[in-house]
Amino acid sequence: MNDLTIKTNNSLVARKFYNPDETAKGEQRAQVPLDDLKTLWINTGSLCNIQCEHCYILSSPTNDDLVYFTLDELVPYLDEIKSLKLGTQEIGFTGGEPFMNPDMILMARAALERGLKVLILTNAMVPMMRRQVKERLLELNEQFDCQLTLRVSLDHYTPEKHDEERGPGSFAKSLKGLDWLNENQFQFAIAGRSLWDEDEAEARAGYKALFDAQGWHLDESDPEQLVVFPEMDEQADVPEITTACWDILGLAPSGLMCASSRMVVKRKGEDAPKVVPCTLIPYRADFEMGTTLASSLKIDGGMFDKGAVKLCHVHCAKFCVLGGGSCSA
Repeated sequence: MNDLTIKTNNSLVARKFYNPDETAKGEQRAQVPLDDLKTLWINTGSLCNIQCEHCYILSSPTNDDLVYFTLDELVPYLDEIKSLKLGTQEIGFTGGEPFMNPDMILMARAALERGLKVLILTNAMVPMMRRQVKERLLELNEQFDCQLTLRVSLDHYTPEKHDEERGPGSFAKSLKGLDWLNENQFQFAIAGRSLWDEDEAEARAGYKALFDAQGWHLDESDPEQLVVFPEMDEQADVPEITTACWDILGLAPSGLMCASSRMVVKRKGEDAPKVVPCTLIPYRADFEMGTTLASSLKIDGGMFDKGAVKLCHVHCAKFCVLGGGSCSA
């Protein structure tokens, strides 16, 4: 059962994203099978050094609802990738702020040593810029070079709008971290947001001016080097996605994030980590896919059909299908 109820008098809207098999209009809900597990995401924990105005995961200096993931918990999933021959190419680490997790560097190294690429999402602020973290990052970058990428959240290309979201002085602190990454020849990317009603061309032009001014060798037109995310709003009234939508929108299920990725989370008070469909739905128990990658491929019933994800959440429609968003490259 979905815990989302739009605050409206429209009973049809109130019943949206409720039934995993049918929309509020009684049409067959679309679902997305897993084609290849290209990216396995690890949520390192919901604690963060800052509290953003519109954080979909509610990260903050006090929110530990998702507890720190550990190296010992990661290794079995890396073993499964190999034993199940999943062909996974990348391990992504997200939070919270991953560099607050004491095992972050150890987990990155474990993945890199297995020949996997590693993507770390960070705000590039104080947690990343601690002396010991920088020293160990430099070691990883020297040893594994092109396997490691850091994607830095820079919500806007101006300090005023970025700080509006992340707090006074945040822009300057992130630029300091980005300059350090650039000076030390790390492979890095930028993640912006579409909070300010700019069209994408205008946003990319603004980021280009910033990249040029800072001397960062990033291509603002490359979606892997600059991703501008659509916004997420659980109270939004958006259309549900039916099986007919693929043809109507000219889209294919294989283009969605849940066709190629899964995320593992560890919730406070639970005995074991849980596999969930994607990075956007970490808290919902009805989207759990078991404790192992093997179990996530077989689960049938509720929100899933033999591992296929039924698009029964507003994020599925607003962010992924209609917004074209994906946390993976």
